[in-house]
Formats: sequence, structure tokens, C-alpha cells
Amino acid sequence: MFSLFSPFCVCPVAHMDPDLQQVMVSGPNLNETSIVSGGYGGTAEGIIPTGSIKGSSMHHSSSSSSMAAEEATRGVAVEKLETVKKWGLNTYKCTKQMISERFGRGSRTVDLELEAQIELLRDTKRKYESVLRLARALTNHFYNMVQTQHALGDTFADLSQKSPELRDEFGYNAETQKLLCKNGETLLGAINYFVSSINTLVNKTMEDTLMTIKMYENARLEFDAYRSDLEELSLGPRDAAAVARIDAAQQQYQVQKDKYERLRSDVAIKLKFLEENKVKVMHKQLLLFHNAISAYFAGNQQQLEQTLKQFNIKLKPPGADKPSWLEEP
Repeated sequence: MFSLFSPFCVCPVAHMDPDLQQVMVSGPNLNETSIVSGGYGGTAEGIIPTGSIKGSSMHHSSSSSSMAAEEATRGVAVEKLETVKKWGLNTYKCTKQMISERFGRGSRTVDLELEAQIELLRDTKRKYESVLRLARALTNHFYNMVQTQHALGDTFADLSQKSPELRDEFGYNAETQKLLCKNGETLLGAINYFVSSINTLVNKTMEDTLMTIKMYENARLEFDAYRSDLEELSLGPRDAAAVARIDAAQQQYQVQKDKYERLRSDVAIKLKFLEENKVKVMHKQLLLFHNAISAYFAGNQQQLEQTLKQFNIKLKPPGADKPSWLEEP
């Protein structure tokens, strides 16, 4: 049985203290406002100075703003701490489940049909990567040959002008090399199109499906971890505290189950569409490759050019710095 999960939980983490100390902020230390009594005239008796009222109000407003900022900061800190706590607990459970599976002590959920399709996709991707690598090597080697033919044709043409006694012999050899060079450029255009299409299929379409598969495998590991946790709790005592823990574990189990089933459905759909797309793309590309290679080595220039027109392949105009058939890896 092959392993389907990509271990994303790599190390257990220590349990965090669930009790959080609540920090109480004392109220602002406001200066008492004095009431000024008047002198002999009594005109200032019972009057509170305007400056004292204003200063006290501003001090109270500043203290309130500071308190609100502290409360907000403390709320963010508590939220982050809770997130880290949940992540640590999830990591611990998944790591425990992964180790149990590797040592044969834990059970895992298995979808035999889906796993067979996933393994087939991975094997197909490896083989298509080999085709892509060989096709790129063929492109590079053939490009070097065409460049050599081009240089050889130029040399023959030059010697034809400078060697009157061998003018005809050098001349028709020059024409032959130029024709071979032209046909070689046409063939390279077809091979380049083939390489580009296979590269898209392997490194984009298949890779996208494999990314979804990795998410599914991670969800499967999480689902089994929370399932095992719920089973362990269900076998224990049934006091009030235990029942509360079981209820919480049941809720977490249901969340993970829904996530697992959703991703399993996504994988099944993507595998189906990928298979249909692969057949469609490869049917076209293999036909192109066969017709182009056959026409070139048969010396059928017209058929070779017709093949490129059939698949709407356009070559780079002559004189360009870099041939169109070269593809950066």
C-alpha cells in the first residue's frame, strides 16, 4: 500500500497552558479639582477655575484613549495566542496519527479506487516528463544540425564563386544544404510546438491536479487524526467533563470530515477532466509529431509545410536573432 499523504505536520509541539491571566488596568489617577473660596468680598466663593476643568477633561480623554488602545492590543495578542494554540494542538494530533500509521498501530481511511487513479496519474506524469526531456534533447541536437547545414551551405556557395572548375559541384551541394536547412527549420517549428504543448500538460495541468491531491491527502490525515481522538475519548469515562470533551471532539471531527469529503470530490472531478484533456491533447500532438517527422525524412517539403498549416503553427520570420523552435526550460 502506497502512502498518499504529504506530511505537513513535521514535529510535535508542547502543550500550552490553557489558562490565560487577565490583566486588569487600573483607572487613571486624576487630580482632585479644588474649589476656590473667595476672600472678604466673597465674589469668588464656590467658583471652579476654568483652567482646572479643561485640564481635567483632557487628562480623562487621554487616559480613555490609552485604555482603549491597550484593550485592543491585548485582544489581538489573545487572538494570536489562541491561533498558535490551535495550530499546535492540530500539529500534535496529526504528527501522532502519522507516526501511528507508519508503525502500523493506527488505522487510516482508504479509498481504493481513488488511490489507484492517483497512483496512475503520478506514474503517467513521470513517463510524460521523460518524453518531454527527450523531445527537448531532440530539439537541441536537431537545431545544432540545422545550424551546421546552414554554415555548410554558405561555405559551398562561397567556394562555388571562387572555384570555377568546381562551380557546378559546389553549387548544387550548396542548394541541397540550403533546402535541408529550410526543411529542418520547418520540422523544428513542429517539434517546438509539440514540446510546448507537452510542457503545459505536464507542468501546469497535471501539476494543478497534484496540488489538489496534496490538499486532499493532508485533509485525510487530519480527518483520521481527529477520528482517532474521538474514538479514544469515547472509550474513556463518561463524567461531565469527559462528555464536554467528547462533544467538542465530535464537532471537530465533523468539520474535518466535511473538509475531507469535499476535497475527495474535488480530486475525483479533476482526475476525470484531466484524463479527458490528456487524451485530447496527446491525440493532436502525436499526430503532428508523426506527420512532421515522416514528411521531413521522406523529403516531402510540401507535406511538411502542410502539416504546420494544419496545426496553425507559424515560424519566426527569417533574420530573427533567436530561432522560434528554441524554448527556455
